[in-house]
Amino acid sequence: MAFVSGNISLSFTRPLFCGILANTLLSTVPGVSGAGPSPEKTLLTPVLDAELIATGNVTSYPFKPNTPTGCPTPSTITRAMLSLCGLQPFFVNAGLRHTPTVPCYDLYGKVGDDPRIRDAVPEARALFSHGETLGKILSQACDLLVVAECVPGGTTTALCVLRALGYEASVSSSFVKNPVSIKEEICSQALARISSDNITDPLDIVRYTGDPMMPVAAGMIQTYTGNLLLAGGTQMLSVAALAKALGRKPPAVVTTSYVRDDPTANVTVLADRIGSPVYYVDPGFGDLGHSGLARYCIGEVKEGFGAGGAMYLAHRMGHSEDLIREKILSAAHACS
Repeated sequence: MAFVSGNISLSFTRPLFCGILANTLLSTVPGVSGAGPSPEKTLLTPVLDAELIATGNVTSYPFKPNTPTGCPTPSTITRAMLSLCGLQPFFVNAGLRHTPTVPCYDLYGKVGDDPRIRDAVPEARALFSHGETLGKILSQACDLLVVAECVPGGTTTALCVLRALGYEASVSSSFVKNPVSIKEEICSQALARISSDNITDPLDIVRYTGDPMMPVAAGMIQTYTGNLLLAGGTQMLSVAALAKALGRKPPAVVTTSYVRDDPTANVTVLADRIGSPVYYVDPGFGDLGHSGLARYCIGEVKEGFGAGGAMYLAHRMGHSEDLIREKILSAAHACS
């Protein structure tokens, strides 16, 4: 199978990898997110992943960048790719519980709340406006913007927003066994609030049931003038759907083949309905001889923090598939 499905027609000389960091309290609901050693500690994950990507290590907290089964986190892959490309990441704090340990562009957002009970992102319009400003700034700094995210629990907010926007969405999960019933129950309660209050405006939908990353990314799409790629799976498809609802052409999305192959998610069908081109990176982790990376092939983790987009970027910057795999394998061994 090809390393990348299809070819995105774009040229660039000044790429930038941008990671939007945020929390949603839905990640603390038991069973929702596998992005942390416990539900409460998922609130630390964006900070620790950003630290790993930026510095190559996590020193602020006892943290091993592997899942309990030995599967390297996506941030390990993203770090390896940005290091290979000689790129420094640019991080955005859209709304975190814990203070970042690496430099971030701070939008002064708050942690996303539980949409079953109250508005999840009360400041959605302000964050969208801040995203528009950031898009203008970054238009002067780069000609290719790869936008990634780290929002534990974000596939559940993505499900809520996609359904509220009218899409028959099924979303992926970092777990091998997708906790579909938990997500559906949360989504049902969130949509009931939206329906009872007759909410139809896209940013009001995010206010009711999204997470802080979404309006920021949508705002950036509104104003960024270069080539923009959304790096991620179903969470980034929710951003593409939001951008479309706000009158913009949905950007292309780059993710991994492991997200595409998730039988519990309708990624390809959903992308077609949104009108967003999706490109899939197949890194062939099952052939590398690393038991942890091989777990991606059975559906663990699948994607995260722009790993698919980072691998695609390294490929487009001229690095061979063999070298990309070698660097990822080396990083995975270093984490063991």
